[in-house]
Amino acid sequence: MKKLLSLFVVAALTLGGLTSCAKQEEKNDSGKKPVKSTAAGKSEPAKAEKTTITVWHSADASIADTLEKKLNSLLKNTKVKLERKENLSDSLKLVSNDPKSAPDMFLWAHDKVGVFAEMGIIEPVNKLISDEQMKDLIPMTLAAGTYKKEKYQLPLYFESLLFIYNKDLMKNPPKTTDELLAAAKAETKDNKYVFVEQHSTSYCIAPWLHGFGGYMINSEKKPGLNLPETQKALEYHKQFVKYMPADGEYNTVTTLFTEGKSASIIGGPWLIPGLKAAKLNYGIAPMPKLPNGEPLKPFSGVQGLQVVKQAAENKTAAVKEVLAAAINPEVGIALAKVANCAPANSQAYKDAEVGKNEMISTLREMAKTLVPMPNIPEMDVMWGATDGLLAEINKNGKDVAGSCEKYQKQATEQIANMK
Repeated sequence: MKKLLSLFVVAALTLGGLTSCAKQEEKNDSGKKPVKSTAAGKSEPAKAEKTTITVWHSADASIADTLEKKLNSLLKNTKVKLERKENLSDSLKLVSNDPKSAPDMFLWAHDKVGVFAEMGIIEPVNKLISDEQMKDLIPMTLAAGTYKKEKYQLPLYFESLLFIYNKDLMKNPPKTTDELLAAAKAETKDNKYVFVEQHSTSYCIAPWLHGFGGYMINSEKKPGLNLPETQKALEYHKQFVKYMPADGEYNTVTTLFTEGKSASIIGGPWLIPGLKAAKLNYGIAPMPKLPNGEPLKPFSGVQGLQVVKQAAENKTAAVKEVLAAAINPEVGIALAKVANCAPANSQAYKDAEVGKNEMISTLREMAKTLVPMPNIPEMDVMWGATDGLLAEINKNGKDVAGSCEKYQKQATEQIANMK
């Protein structure tokens, strides 16, 4: 079996150029500040040129443009320049061919923090800014980018799955999953559904696992596919699968909801533009509660700034200034208004327009129970293993307990092979 760790080692080698080779700016020979002549023949100090911090990203243009503009409006001695990279991961790996092209920071999701931290290419942000400066950031968003007790990401905004319903087909969204199941049993017929979701995709079924106290993998890198709590979640969830499309694929369930053939869906914020374009009369509600009283608890993805180590060493003052500006609630407010992002800064929600945004305010409340996607390298194994488990149970009708043991063993072996 090809060992997964080799992928990380190769990537680490190719990324090695990120941590060296950047030269500090040379001082002039006299060691004094440069001067310029005035019309009267006198000399006065020239204005210091701003240090440029280059940030790579793969975000939507509206997000990148808003972030760049807002940061530059807050900065005094530094200029931020955002550069789009279509495949950010590959772009980072190729930097070793031209170390001078390395970015100073990159805007990306938190879930690869562990990989980059193990490669040694990123610097903890808690070594550049204080806990006091970060005190207004939502705790979940800070936890997402924390790896081995170091904060490697400064969070800007977050997203999660949402319970979205058609107000013309569902007058009152369900408070509990039992209520939702009862409606599905009574009203699903003639290719019209009460509820749809990607029932055999691990990211989409994680809310059910977490709600019952199960998990895909824990912080000790131990898979949890055969836990009693995980099995209970899958047994309970299997009842809903009977009343959903057999394939449970993204295009299928999204089309059904968008065309008004399903009363509700669990999907991400990325669905909203399509729903608006279709002029669907939709609403967003809190996640319904399970029989144990706990709500469905989706994964959270947190987008933020990660600092390349060489920039932390060679452009320390500029990096600190950018991070301090990024914490400003004005940044979160701007991203919320322009791009519908849920800010990581809790103070941003005091803005009247942000507070009235149904999706953003729902996400803010959900942040209390959201589970950040694990940022450890071993999580890469769990996506495939859990997808296989779900397909076996929900599509092939296999026994839950036996399937859980099978894929627990598979995941455990694959993780062992990473060492």
